[in-house]
Amino acid sequence: MGAPTSSILSEIYLQYVEHTAIDEVLIRSNILGYFRYVDILVAYNDSITDIEEVLSSFNNLVPTMKFTVENEIDNTINFLDITIQKGNENLSFDIYRKPTTTHTIIPGDSCHPLEHKHAAIR
Repeated sequence: MGAPTSSILSEIYLQYVEHTAIDEVLIRSNILGYFRYVDILVAYNDSITDIEEVLSSFNNLVPTMKFTVENEIDNTINFLDITIQKGNENLSFDIYRKPTTTHTIIPGDSCHPLEHKHAAIR
């Protein structure tokens, strides 16, 4: 937020933290999967991994960064704009819309790049 370079600098910094510290926490905690875009999604086996300990470790890495946990409810969790539902043998995915969604799309005659306009259709 703020300066145009903010997103680039924060990405560089977070990649540095991931490669120097977060990787160690993931290995030590037997994390099955770590996925990051804007938010972070961590897949783990709750009989092996104490997620509260992982959260504490993440929060102790960089005092100025605050990580939080959102647990799945009824084998379902929302990550970015996707609802992920865990079945017996597979995962199913659906589009997730926040309650504040306005369903506004970019008008076709706007000056936005074409790929932005087509994203709503895809």
